[in-house]
Amino acid sequence: MTDVNEIRLKELVDRVLGDLGGAFSVPLVRIGHELGLYRTLKDIGPATTEELADALGCASRNLREWLAAQAASGYVTHERGLFSMTPEQAIVFAEPNSPVNLIGAFDTAAAMVQNQPKVQSAFKTGRGVAWGDQAGCMFCAVARLFRPGYVNALVQDWLPALDGVVDRLKAGATVADVGCGHGLSTILMAQAFPNSRFIGYDFHADSIAAATAHARADGLTNVRFEIGRAQDFDGRDFDLITCFDCLHDMGDPKAAAAHIRKALKEGGVWMVVEPMAGDTLEENINPVGRIYYSASTMICVPTSLAQETGLALGAQAGEKRLAEVIRSGGFTHVRRAAQTPLNMVLEAT
Repeated sequence: MTDVNEIRLKELVDRVLGDLGGAFSVPLVRIGHELGLYRTLKDIGPATTEELADALGCASRNLREWLAAQAASGYVTHERGLFSMTPEQAIVFAEPNSPVNLIGAFDTAAAMVQNQPKVQSAFKTGRGVAWGDQAGCMFCAVARLFRPGYVNALVQDWLPALDGVVDRLKAGATVADVGCGHGLSTILMAQAFPNSRFIGYDFHADSIAAATAHARADGLTNVRFEIGRAQDFDGRDFDLITCFDCLHDMGDPKAAAAHIRKALKEGGVWMVVEPMAGDTLEENINPVGRIYYSASTMICVPTSLAQETGLALGAQAGEKRLAEVIRSGGFTHVRRAAQTPLNMVLEAT
């Protein structure tokens, strides 16, 4: 090898080895979640392999290897033959309502791997991969991925950041949640504001069925779900319309913006939640941008390209580009109302 900087080479190899360790951990983390290994270890630890195996009804030899891998990853703690979870490890892996629970990210990574053949073919054809044709339960994985952020920020921080919206919701407003997926965002709002009426729209029939089942299980009477596209869903005179992590997935987000503007009543508000991103590639070369660009390559861009005009904004479109799309629909004011490390919340009027 000529002109190879050995220091840079070692740094790159070390980074790739770290990445491979994370990639190899995807099925192990999912096993740990599905079998309740993390939750049980949090509850009974410090524990030996045998004690944990007895508590779970699992084979100790399999469990011993899993625990060793988790300890090597830093996902569980090992000391003097005993395994346990620190509070920090527990809130990432064992507490479903934690704002930093990342189990859904591992589920999404697994679905992305399953999706490779379809996306790979789309690289040649440019036709994309329709949301309903994504491999595995991509819809379930994405719902689980976004759940912690919505549970911990939507009602507590994001809605209060909008001008006067919470007061309207308390009094009784009509709300459309467009691109609602499995309906988690819609249900959280319906639970928090029983005087308001909520309609969740999504173009994916299976997601609407799942959302309807979730609402029924929660006993909610102020929410319903309907199949509908962002650019032509039924309904008018909404006080609030929301789009959670979906505008960049749409084939024609400009048409969606125009339709949403017409569907709002005078003085209504459009709340757009999108992945956190800067306006340039250079601003997004960081751990969050790395994850979002990868997910966008495998999920978001193919989904958009499979629809209508296929604008394909991508998950890292950035606030400037998003605001241009929003304003193209007739909105005159767009501002960033709130943000987290993973999301930005835009208010459009």
